[in-house]
Amino acid sequence: MSLIHRRHRMVSLATVAALALGLPAVGSSLGSPAQAADPTADCKQAFPVDELAAEDEVTGLTVTRGTTPVGFTGTVLGVLEDGIAPDVDMIMVDVEMPEFTRTGGIWQGMSGSPVYAQDGRLIGAVAYGLSAGPSPIAGVTPFEDMDDYLAATPASRVPLRGAAARKVAATAGISTAKAAQGFRELPMPLGVSGLSARRLAQLQTKGPAFLDKSTYLLGRASAQAAGPETLVAGGNLGVSAAYGDVALAGVGTVTSVCNGRVVGFGHPMVLLGATTMGLHPADAIYVQPDSLGSPFKVANLAPAVGTITDDRTTGVTGTFGAPPSAATITSTVTYGTRARTGRTAVSVPDFLAEASLYQLIANQDRVIDGPAKGTSLLTWRITGTEGSKPFALAFTDRFTSTDLGLEAHMGVAELVYSLGQLDGVKITSVSAKAAVTNDLRRHAISAVEQKRGGQWVKITRRSPAFGRAGKSIRLRVVVGGRAGKQVLPLKPIKLPKRSPGLLMLVAQGGDGAYTDTSGSSVAKVRTALAAQVRHDQVQVQVGTPNKMDFGGEEEEYLMGRRKVSFVRTQKTAPLGHVVSGMKMLTVLVG
Repeated sequence: MSLIHRRHRMVSLATVAALALGLPAVGSSLGSPAQAADPTADCKQAFPVDELAAEDEVTGLTVTRGTTPVGFTGTVLGVLEDGIAPDVDMIMVDVEMPEFTRTGGIWQGMSGSPVYAQDGRLIGAVAYGLSAGPSPIAGVTPFEDMDDYLAATPASRVPLRGAAARKVAATAGISTAKAAQGFRELPMPLGVSGLSARRLAQLQTKGPAFLDKSTYLLGRASAQAAGPETLVAGGNLGVSAAYGDVALAGVGTVTSVCNGRVVGFGHPMVLLGATTMGLHPADAIYVQPDSLGSPFKVANLAPAVGTITDDRTTGVTGTFGAPPSAATITSTVTYGTRARTGRTAVSVPDFLAEASLYQLIANQDRVIDGPAKGTSLLTWRITGTEGSKPFALAFTDRFTSTDLGLEAHMGVAELVYSLGQLDGVKITSVSAKAAVTNDLRRHAISAVEQKRGGQWVKITRRSPAFGRAGKSIRLRVVVGGRAGKQVLPLKPIKLPKRSPGLLMLVAQGGDGAYTDTSGSSVAKVRTALAAQVRHDQVQVQVGTPNKMDFGGEEEEYLMGRRKVSFVRTQKTAPLGHVVSGMKMLTVLVG
């Protein structure tokens, strides 16, 4: 299943505010386990669903603030057969706790809160709330199904009909029509930290297609109070796909701890199946009421203390100990006397492109600490393996813009995404170094000249270049603009012996050039990168219209009998400034 599609289906974040995540150094978060007391095991026995009856009294545990679970009570309303998935029932429980006077009912982040029978056996985990809005009625995932690695896709919405709808309506104090909307999977607060609200809003409207546009902003804080010992039944449970300068993560609740393993959430995080995500303690700040949707828990994430190994229909399962192995994203930015290196570790490859874009932009924004106007000389490097063969790709480019964030870094992230789609390719690192200045000057192409009779003659639409089939023509490009005038020499361009009588001559500044760097293998991507035009270069093409490259645009207006279809392409050496503009001219061949 597509990760992005699953996230859009599961996560409804339009009404969710900030979830604060602590972001210590990557080495202490994903590189080595935290040293602290082990969590207390409970190893509760599962209470069979078929032994439940309406009006049975239950108890439960969850965290409203800090790390210590508090109790709640409740009453079983009934059981919806196959409510979650085939052979996975949903238990409906009317929950009571003082916090509901503020929140109106079940909140996001309560997912996984254990529910116990009167004899102490574990019935299951709170995982669903009413679709109609905040309510004390919870949909509970049976614990006997939570660690069975079921392959079915859970129902994101569970409708109610007949007597069940009427009973829920009467208990919750809502209309039968609203109750009939049924239950929905509690949205898992999954978002991104390390970016400003302005930057995230920009990415959601202008970012690449692979970016999840529903992602919301996470805060930055520390969670010193949350150690591994707080990962107990009813305690906070954090799960991350990326962690460091940038975090992509969510916080729910532990259902049970036993034999060095933790089970929680009661529904999937993303439904990845077997996976490697970070397992984190967390420190809850408070539960934020939300009259328009579900209330939600605001919490700080602590360093990883293990690995989430399974993200399944009925919840997540993890193991305490070593955090997951991860690809690293490193960004070094210099700006005058300011410099910083930032890092993020990504344990789920599907999130690598997204996290790369966020990390590169976040570190640049952190160093500049203001409007990112000026020029950035950016060098990036991507390493990995294709099958068993290691590879490294690298490129340097110059960008000048009034907002360097998205423009300078989107190409890197898009390449990471396209490489990640190739069979057998595993990316192990993405690194970038950017030297940023306030210089907004650019070059612009002012003329293309041909050497004829020992003189350089300006070429115009009315005064084309001249050439002879089988012979070479001598051209040069003149650039001007605020960055000053420069003359750029070119090597002689030889025309084929059977050239048509009319050719195109195009000189294009790299700021407007386009090169598709995707490919079906790493070798083809490397070839595409070699052909890519830097923003501080000029590309000159001479040839027939069907061979010209204008970034997807074709020019077919030239007439004349085509004898040979060809193009001759040259790139100038990189300049000290970005070059914009284009000259579209012609060559008459005699």
